[in-house]
Amino acid sequence: MVDVAVSDEERLQARNDLAWAIAVGGVGTVLFASLLAFAWFFAATLFLIFAGILLAVALNATTSQLGRFIALPHPVRLGMVCVVLAALFSGVIFLGGATIANESAALSDTIKSQLVNVKAFLDKNGIDTSYFELGGGQSEPGSTTPGSSGPRLPSPSALASSGGAIVSQTFKLLLGTVSAVGNFFIVLFLGLAFAAQPRIYRNGLLFMVPARHRDRATVIVDRIGDTLERWLIAQIITMFAVFAVTWIGLAIIGIPGAFILGIQAGLLAFIPTVGALIAGLIVVLASLASGWIAALSALLLFLGVHALESYVLTPIIQRQALDIPPATLFSFQILLGVVFGIWGLALALPLIAVVKVMIDYFKADESPARA
Repeated sequence: MVDVAVSDEERLQARNDLAWAIAVGGVGTVLFASLLAFAWFFAATLFLIFAGILLAVALNATTSQLGRFIALPHPVRLGMVCVVLAALFSGVIFLGGATIANESAALSDTIKSQLVNVKAFLDKNGIDTSYFELGGGQSEPGSTTPGSSGPRLPSPSALASSGGAIVSQTFKLLLGTVSAVGNFFIVLFLGLAFAAQPRIYRNGLLFMVPARHRDRATVIVDRIGDTLERWLIAQIITMFAVFAVTWIGLAIIGIPGAFILGIQAGLLAFIPTVGALIAGLIVVLASLASGWIAALSALLLFLGVHALESYVLTPIIQRQALDIPPATLFSFQILLGVVFGIWGLALALPLIAVVKVMIDYFKADESPARA
């Protein structure tokens, strides 16, 4: 009789354990699905916050490097770094703002004309370019149509429609400009706020972690910060090298707008693989206006810069900061670019760096247990 009672208690305990496991699994699944839905609907805001964190990491890295030479408090060194960066930015705008604006406008016109030439060349050789037509099949108000005696005045409804389209496009352009400027200042404010008191935000983040996991979370957060700092310093060096080599090389070749082309190549170097391809395409298109020899020289220059970045700078500088297989990085870029657009494409590398640090930590943590 006693054995039967013990057996019943064990069964009841087993049922309770199974019910508890099912309940915990269900709650975990719901929480995970809720987290995914939150990340999906608020992806733009999360990317803005992450960009602000990256800016703060860059400012802290520069401030830490300055601390090796100047023994001053962190806020004072951060203020010095911000003043120097603001002075450099203001100097570029004051001394070369007009030149940059003129070169940007000329570059835009050149690329548009060369795209038209490329389309005409493809049409001439029997290649279908209908996907380049953006609403070209619609006739403009007041245009002549086959069989008509001459141009006709647009009707009041057509005028109202055209006016509404102009207002709509202007409003969209204004909203886009305001949104871009607003995002810039949001990232700037977040970066300065995080960089001013990094320890407060770090401790606040760790405080939300359960006490029994706080030590492990501290190690992970510190490793992520160190990895992002090393990567950002290496990335800044790489971007400056790409800018300088592209600018000087294009100036020697004699390509108009070499300075602005160098700037865009340096900025696009922030995006691995995809950024280099876009920069090279822009350089070649801009060089076509100067002739085939100039375009070929620009292409060779782009290949040389890409080889310098991929086989010299990256192995020497970047590999000490971050070692990610190219195929993994490119696949992750494509995935985030398709799902989240330009934000996902631009921030794919630092995001995968964060994931890699966490995976490496847990792999290293499991190895002694298995041994």
